[in-house]
Amino acid sequence: MGFPNLSELEDQSFVDASRKVGLRQRAARALDGMGLLPIVGGVRNLLGGKLRILAYHRVLTIPDENAFPFDLDLVSASAAQFREQMAIVRRRYHPLTFRQLLEIADAGKTPPRNAIVVTFDDGYDDNYRVAFPILAELGVPAVFFVSTGYIESGMPYAYDWLVHMICTTREPRVRIDALGLDAAIPDGLPERRALAADILDRMKTMNALGQAETIRSLSEVLGMPRVPHADSRPMSWTQLREMHAAGMEIGSHGVSHHMLAKLPPAEMTQELEGSQAALTRELGVPAVSLSYPVGGHDAFDADVIAAARRAGFRLGCSYISGDNPSRPGDFFDLRRVHVESDLDAAWFGAMTAWPTPFTHRAKQRTG
Repeated sequence: MGFPNLSELEDQSFVDASRKVGLRQRAARALDGMGLLPIVGGVRNLLGGKLRILAYHRVLTIPDENAFPFDLDLVSASAAQFREQMAIVRRRYHPLTFRQLLEIADAGKTPPRNAIVVTFDDGYDDNYRVAFPILAELGVPAVFFVSTGYIESGMPYAYDWLVHMICTTREPRVRIDALGLDAAIPDGLPERRALAADILDRMKTMNALGQAETIRSLSEVLGMPRVPHADSRPMSWTQLREMHAAGMEIGSHGVSHHMLAKLPPAEMTQELEGSQAALTRELGVPAVSLSYPVGGHDAFDADVIAAARRAGFRLGCSYISGDNPSRPGDFFDLRRVHVESDLDAAWFGAMTAWPTPFTHRAKQRTG
């Protein structure tokens, strides 16, 4: 089989993802088949270790996608995929929490060259039901960033509810004046998911309070008020306390999952201070780490970072793709490697060994 040029992969990193999947996967399988993936990762570590941070949302096995009326893009891996991926992490890398990373930095030491941090955003209950037992069994610590306003609520996350509404409404059209949108609702579920993804992408250009109002207004127009749903349920504080006691780190993802840089200053500060207060109260220790909701270039800025420091956080993760120096100079601008459900073991191994040419880049996620 012809072996793709890896520099070509890196050069094409912003080309449409649908054209890249075959090339990247073929390269990953070739490296894996020759037993070179651990060597590639080891060479990169020797040349100047990199801190890899993996980003997950949900770990869930879905037997029938047509019976799952929420955002499939948030399902990072099935249970079987996740177990395989964590076995690779345990075998090839040195998994840490951010609290451990900061302790190393505070002692003036350099983290292990093969350091890796496993992270989750949002706080879905499958993180506890599915991911946590696998992590505990394999001895891999992880960091769970939770939106504290959702914990114990049972309520679906707002962005996910928007997808649910578009996927399940019986209305023939959707009209959102704030976005200048008036579109027919397709019959097919894949087409409905595509429409929902387009609405989400366009909506995230709005200010955060405008986004919340848009979702509230749409639920009113469609007659679909947000209610608890078993397929989109947050964790409880009891579950989080159990995970914390077992060595998992619980960090902040704000209170309401608003894009922090798109909030007025007072509301932005309250998102940070309110989440810190809830985490400290419920877990007994202040949180040290923060993940900016949505996490793109427009989701955080210098004002957000300054407010995060004042709230007691010492580290912030974006959702911008990439790895980091093994001893980061700026702990509030950490990049992550996105884990998506289409990764096989070879591709995951290649992505962790060499993120730049192999990671997902083209898709904006909900963070």
